[in-house]
Amino acid sequence: MDASTYDEFGNYIGPELASSSEEEEESDYEAEAVHGDMADGPDGMDRMDEQSDQEEHSGGESGGYSELTAMARRMDIAQTQVVLHEDKKYYPDAEEVFGPGVEALVQEEDTQPLTEPIIAPIKVRKFQVDEEEGLPDTSYTKEFLVDLLGYPAMTRNLAIAGHLHHGKTALVDLLVASTHVWPEWDKAAPMATPTTKMPKPSEKAFGYTDVHQLERQRGVSLKAMPISLVAQDTKGKSYALNIIDTPGHVNFFDEVVASLRLADGLVLVVDAVEGVMANTERIIQAAVRERLSITLVVNKVDRLILELKLPPADAYYKLKLTIEEVNSVIAACPLATPSMCLSPELGNVCFASTSFGWCFSLQSFAKRYVEEWDMPVSPKELAKRLWGDVYYHPERRTFMRKRAEGGKEAKRSFVHFILEPVYKLFALVTSEDEPRLRPALEALGVHLRKADYVMDVRGLLRRVLCQFFGPPTGFVDMCSAHVKSPVDNAAIKTEHLYTGNMDSEIAQAMRSCSADGPLVISVVKQYPSSDASQFYALGRIFSGTVTTEQAVRVLGENYTSGDDEDMALATVSGAWLYCSRYKIPVSGLSAGSWVLLGGVDGSISKTATIFDTTTVSEDDLAIIRPLQFSAESVMKIAVEPVVPTELPKMLSGLRKIGKTYPLVQTRVEESGEHVILGTGELYLDCIMHDLRCMYSEIEIKVADPVVSFRETVAETSALKVFGDSPNGKNRLTMISEPMEKGVAEDIESGKVLLSWPARQVGQFFESNYNWDILAGRSIWAFGPGDCGPNMLSDDTLPGETNKTRLRAVRDAVKQGFQWAAREGPLCDEPMRNARFRILSAELAESAIHRGGGQIIPAARRVCYSSFLTAEPRLMEPVNFVEIQAPAACVSAVYTVLGRRRGHVTHDAPKAGSPMYMIKALIPTIDSSGFETDLRTYTQGQAFCQQYFDHWQVVPGDPLDKGMVLRPLEPSSGQQLARDFMLKTRRRKGLSDDVSIDKFIDDPELLDIVKSFEAM
Repeated sequence: MDASTYDEFGNYIGPELASSSEEEEESDYEAEAVHGDMADGPDGMDRMDEQSDQEEHSGGESGGYSELTAMARRMDIAQTQVVLHEDKKYYPDAEEVFGPGVEALVQEEDTQPLTEPIIAPIKVRKFQVDEEEGLPDTSYTKEFLVDLLGYPAMTRNLAIAGHLHHGKTALVDLLVASTHVWPEWDKAAPMATPTTKMPKPSEKAFGYTDVHQLERQRGVSLKAMPISLVAQDTKGKSYALNIIDTPGHVNFFDEVVASLRLADGLVLVVDAVEGVMANTERIIQAAVRERLSITLVVNKVDRLILELKLPPADAYYKLKLTIEEVNSVIAACPLATPSMCLSPELGNVCFASTSFGWCFSLQSFAKRYVEEWDMPVSPKELAKRLWGDVYYHPERRTFMRKRAEGGKEAKRSFVHFILEPVYKLFALVTSEDEPRLRPALEALGVHLRKADYVMDVRGLLRRVLCQFFGPPTGFVDMCSAHVKSPVDNAAIKTEHLYTGNMDSEIAQAMRSCSADGPLVISVVKQYPSSDASQFYALGRIFSGTVTTEQAVRVLGENYTSGDDEDMALATVSGAWLYCSRYKIPVSGLSAGSWVLLGGVDGSISKTATIFDTTTVSEDDLAIIRPLQFSAESVMKIAVEPVVPTELPKMLSGLRKIGKTYPLVQTRVEESGEHVILGTGELYLDCIMHDLRCMYSEIEIKVADPVVSFRETVAETSALKVFGDSPNGKNRLTMISEPMEKGVAEDIESGKVLLSWPARQVGQFFESNYNWDILAGRSIWAFGPGDCGPNMLSDDTLPGETNKTRLRAVRDAVKQGFQWAAREGPLCDEPMRNARFRILSAELAESAIHRGGGQIIPAARRVCYSSFLTAEPRLMEPVNFVEIQAPAACVSAVYTVLGRRRGHVTHDAPKAGSPMYMIKALIPTIDSSGFETDLRTYTQGQAFCQQYFDHWQVVPGDPLDKGMVLRPLEPSSGQQLARDFMLKTRRRKGLSDDVSIDKFIDDPELLDIVKSFEAM
């Protein structure tokens, strides 16, 4: 390259270069063509158009050549012409890319947030474990099960309940495995605490009724789940069993209460080592209140052999002690009868090791001996000699009542015939190899495959014991003989639960469990679908037959014969037998069965009563009594969505939460915060999981947990207090006083009802609390609600008060009392254990001047003023705590309790086990995080269960303004009551202090009240 022809920037500055011959020819051709056209003028242009038209209509080679020439000209012109910037086209249009008919949206900014993908993935909403291939294979046909349910005498409705981890779900698994094709259960090793690293079994290998995703993660039952199946007794007779598996955690006791409402009998499952625990006692008491038959399964007998390594004789005493503990709890119940006594010789007790797959009764075990040895006695007669102080002499082959008669050779019959063979079988399997084990097992009728002998010892034990004991026919014998059928139990259940006229046609049909009578269904639980998009209602049919597409009336808990506001019409869209992991669709079911209904849940909040619309008139309608819980929801949390615009989603989720949790309460405080009340930390944690993941699917903020308080009085009002109506023409005079101990509990438990005749109410208080007969008859109301622990009574004298006018405003006074009892003056919490007595009433002559707008606020104000003059106090909930710990950890347990205002009420070793049992009381407000602290201080060796027990008065006077509260320091002693009141008022947005001034208008009365306060 010559440097002289280019500058320093590389630009060419040399002489002009000659163009090539091809470029010269093209430029000459274009110039001539343009010059010729311009020279011809319009005529030339016309000739060009005519020529082009001719070329378009002509064919052959000349026409094709002309088209190519014209196209080349247009392309050359398009390349050289000037195009404006806004007319330039850099990208193809949507129509060119996607074809015609595509809508193109052009927006100035991206409205889709960065947190959302451009193309969202397909979300599969499934929150439960279901059978993937529809209905599973069973040892019976589904049609046979449905037909058998049509015979109530061949049906048993059972609730399986017990303490946490005592083996309730494992017992249901055993029944399912004996009737269903369940290969995962057959292949899995027993679920137990492993001593070495064992492979984790499939999630479908256990917990057939644990279908909720949270149950699978936590390994604990959280919901009561039903299942219906057909099982045979020792004689081969088939029974339809409606079984509901209940949670064992004390926080979910509401699920147990709902399950007992469906059942006719309780199957109580008790751990052979732990024995009767706190929740076991509560379950027995609830079953006795529901008038249910009680049977017992002593589970985990294998722990006596493998863990405690007790000899057979000691194992017998441990089993006997467990049964005696259960009988002592039953005998302590007020409504218990001697017929409820449990004993293996009576046939209402079974022994089981559900993790190893066996369960037997004395009769089923005796049947093996009778068949094996061809004994000339019946299994029932032999079973009577296999328990208690009955001994067997092997050489004489005789039974005797006293061991001294047989000497040392005589052995207790239960030990000789049952425990020793079981012990020998355990020892044989765990100690021998295949060459010696196979012939011994085949002699017992146990035939295993070659691959079974190389299994882990626990899996091999399950295979051997399952074949040796066979299906749980002894369990079916116990249920069929000692649990009443729906027909036999219908009269008891109707008289206990139905609130209508017992002489009506409906009640008669319910008593006889008639399939031809009016339809009556008691709905006690609601279950979400797998994707949580809809709800199904589970209920028990008391009479009649339900069919799909049937029109029904749904009565809520608040329905009364004079007020049909809580009644709705619905159509049954579907009916199923609910079997936990699958549903069997049915066209109809008759009385005595459990049914899962679709399409009726719209108006149901907790429980409901369903009637048909054709055979029952509205005048005869009455509800089945709502569920009554011994526990209360005292722990509460406040929730709000992270994004305020998602509040409707959260409210919809809260309504769904109320459907699935029987004891949960949701409310809106005056400050606007949404509050959820539950029974404990685990209960609230499960609620928040369902609210976030299943029902609202939004982010939710949660406040620190707090507790509910109650307001009460310690003394009678210092003086009579009166309140005037807004128009000044009406005056009510009242005093307030505390009620006797036990009255509030009797009212809450329903032992006394104001729906009774006045004479009966008076007799109740006269006989139980030595009240005057007139004092009992003068009770106007309980509050808040129909069974609230407060009382309003009329103590006016006819000579001082116009009784006619007072009776005319009775409803208005009761409404004012209910309002005051629901929101007390101290911190807007409900009142408790307070009795308000009306001493006089000055009412206007004209009815228009003593209407509800005048009387209701006056009654509320006078209730508040009389309450504040009776030494008001604050009450807090107290939890009962049951702690299991080794002896070395007892001192650490005392330390943790002492730091949380707790105190021990019972401390003793657990008989027959290496554990100590500690019972204590701890305030609920100090119980948050207690379990975590306990495990930290004891290195995880202590385990506790706690539940609400009672209300107790908080130390100190909440109205004592002289009490000094230091900020950022925990209060103690007499400061607690005022500290709790002030913090609660501030949280609710109320003023710091309570003043009686705004409840008393008369200045003279106000001066007197203040003089009493100053004293």
